[in-house]
Amino acid sequence: MNTILVPVDFSDAGPDVMAAAVTMAKAFNASVLLLHVAPPEPEFLGYDPGPQSVRDSVARQCHEAHSRLQAAEKNFSDQGIAVTALLIQGYPVEKILHEAEKHHPFLIVMGSHGHGALRNLLVGSVTEGVMRRATCPVLVVPHRVKPNPPLM
Repeated sequence: MNTILVPVDFSDAGPDVMAAAVTMAKAFNASVLLLHVAPPEPEFLGYDPGPQSVRDSVARQCHEAHSRLQAAEKNFSDQGIAVTALLIQGYPVEKILHEAEKHHPFLIVMGSHGHGALRNLLVGSVTEGVMRRATCPVLVVPHRVKPNPPLM
């Protein structure tokens, strides 16, 4: 069966990315692999595991991401799309490409935040990193900020 890899970061672009992935999955009768890459564990000097507050914060963020990923998985499943959700920790570009190599999707569907050239120059873009190194097509769903309605 054909597989579509859908990296999700739960940003404002998420609903548009999910809608595009649903459309593509239905059009190609494909399964979906939802992937959320959580930040890696913070590194501390020495042998101590770090402050408890930091460990608690990381655990809380992972639990929240897991809940959101399960909700996204249910959304695809409710629409009759075979879906698998995966939550891993690490650096997003490397982990997305690793999962693509492992699962051989015919397409990656991901969002673009449109932060601008200066930010991308300074910190890079996950989407750009994946597009440059992916071995399959990448569908980039642009994030468009919807204007606020006028105040009366």
